[in-house]
Amino acid sequence: EELQEELLTIWREHKVTVLMITHDIDEALFLADKLVMMTNGPAAHIGEVMNIPFNRPRKRARIMEDPRYYELRNYALDFLYRRFAHTAVN
Repeated sequence: EELQEELLTIWREHKVTVLMITHDIDEALFLADKLVMMTNGPAAHIGEVMNIPFNRPRKRARIMEDPRYYELRNYALDFLYRRFAHTAVN
């Protein structure tokens, strides 16, 4: 969480576009204005783009109390684990 807060401080001071890659959905929802979800595999491509509706500055506790947070989180989880899940190779 400390690193996330530091990234937000840098962004506030410099107002530049930041591209961050993460596998942590909660981190993405807290930091991002847009969440770009990729498909799996060597031929991975952009699967969907979600706009994150939370105003800035963001407070983690306040976002997690917002019902939209869990709707977005569940949607992203569904995308990653059901629609584009890895299949076991035998």
